[in-house]
Amino acid sequence: MSTAAPRATGQDHLWSVDEHLEDILATVRPLDPIELQLLDAQGCVLVDDITVPVSLPPFDNSSMDGYAVRVADVAGASEEYPASLEVVGDVAAGAAELLHVGPGQAARIMTGAPLPPGAEAVVPVEWTDGGLGEGPVTGMRARSLAPEAATGQVQVYRAAEARAHVRAQGSDVKAGDRALAAGTVLGPPQISLLAAIGRGTVRVRPRPRVVVLSTGSELVQPDGELAPGQIYDSNSFALTAAARDAGAIAYRVGAVADDAETLRTTIEDQLVRADLMVTTGGVSVGAYDVVKEALSYVGDEDEPGGGIEFRKLAMQPGKPQGFGSIGPDHTPLLALPGNPVSSYVSFELFVRPAIRTLMGLEDVHRPRVRATLTAGKPLSSPKGRRQFLRGTYADGAVTPVGGAGSHLVAALAHADALIVVPEDVAAVEPGTEVEVVLLG
Repeated sequence: MSTAAPRATGQDHLWSVDEHLEDILATVRPLDPIELQLLDAQGCVLVDDITVPVSLPPFDNSSMDGYAVRVADVAGASEEYPASLEVVGDVAAGAAELLHVGPGQAARIMTGAPLPPGAEAVVPVEWTDGGLGEGPVTGMRARSLAPEAATGQVQVYRAAEARAHVRAQGSDVKAGDRALAAGTVLGPPQISLLAAIGRGTVRVRPRPRVVVLSTGSELVQPDGELAPGQIYDSNSFALTAAARDAGAIAYRVGAVADDAETLRTTIEDQLVRADLMVTTGGVSVGAYDVVKEALSYVGDEDEPGGGIEFRKLAMQPGKPQGFGSIGPDHTPLLALPGNPVSSYVSFELFVRPAIRTLMGLEDVHRPRVRATLTAGKPLSSPKGRRQFLRGTYADGAVTPVGGAGSHLVAALAHADALIVVPEDVAAVEPGTEVEVVLLG
C-alpha cells in the first residue's frame, strides 16, 4: 500500500470521482510475476518479450496431399498430354529420412511433410491419377488413395510453378523474431504460438483473485423462498461476473447478515485467497450499515497505509464509497454501495481499473467515445455531481435506458454504455454531444 500522505478528508469532505480513482490506482500495484504452464497462463499478462528460438515452419513442407516433383518434369503437362513420373515412395509428416527426387521421379507427400531433396514443387493429388491409372482423382477418391499407389507410375495433368503448394521455412516467423511483446494478454492464439515455438512455461503476472461478498439480512439466495421484506441477492452475482469479465479469478461469498462480528469473521477468513476484496452494501449512514463497524476492526490502523476510509463522492449513483487495506498483507478492499445500479457503476469506474492494474495492464479503463444524445426530453442531473446514466450506443448515437434510479436492474440489463453528465451540467438537451463509457 502507498505510504504517501492522505488527502484532506473528513466526514464533510466530498471527493470527486477522479480523486477517488486516482487514490485507488496510486495504491494498487501489479502482482508479482510467476512462471506458469501454458494453459494455466491463459488470461494472464506476459511479463517479458518472447523471442522465437526456431523458425516456423522449421522446414519447407507441403501444404497439400499430393506429389513432390521437379518443375521441369511437369512443364506443359495437361489432361491430353500428362507427364508420367516414377513414384519413388512416400513422404509422411514427421518423416526423418527423406527420399531424393531425381529427374522423371515423384514422391507421394502428405500435408505437413517435409519437401524431399530434389523436389521443387508439390502437385495436389487432384491434378493426378493418384497412381491408379484411372484419370484425374476427384472427390472422395482424392482422400482415399490406395497404399499401393506409393510406388509405380503417376500421371500428372497440370504443370506446377516452383514452390507451388510449399510452405517455406520461416514463412510464419523466423528465429530471432519477437513472437509476443511484454504486456500481451494470453488468449488461445497466443498460447498456440508459444506452444508452436516450443515454450512449455511462460512468465506472467497471475490473474488477481477477487473475493466478492454482499451484506444485508434482507438478502436471500436465488431459488430461495422470499419472506416479507426480503429480496434476492443479485449484487454478489453481478460483481463476481464483472470481476471475471475484467480478467480476475473471482470468488462469490454471497450474502452476510447485518452483524459486525459475523461480517468481520467472514472477511478475515476470506483474506487467504484474496488479492482484492469487494463488498457491497452497508456503507451509507443507516443504523444497520455494519460494514463500517466491521472493517474498523479488520484494518491495520497502526500500520502505514492500513485501514478503510469511508467517503462521499460527488457522483450519482454511488455517492457512498469505501477504500483502503485490511489484514496483515494490506489487501486492498473496495466497499461499494448496496443499490444494484450504484454497485455496478461503482465497479466499472473503480474496481475494474484496480483489477486491470493488478494484472499489470497499461490500459485499465473502458473505452470512451463522444456520441449524440437521442432522447425524447432533456436529461436532468444534480448540480455538483457527475452522473452516470445507462444507455445503448450505436453508430455514434446514445439513447438513455430507464431512469436515474439506482434500483433499476432491468434497465441496466439492457444497457451497453454509461452516459456521463459532468458536475457543472444540470440538463442535457437531445442532440447534444456527450461522453459515453462503452461497456462490454
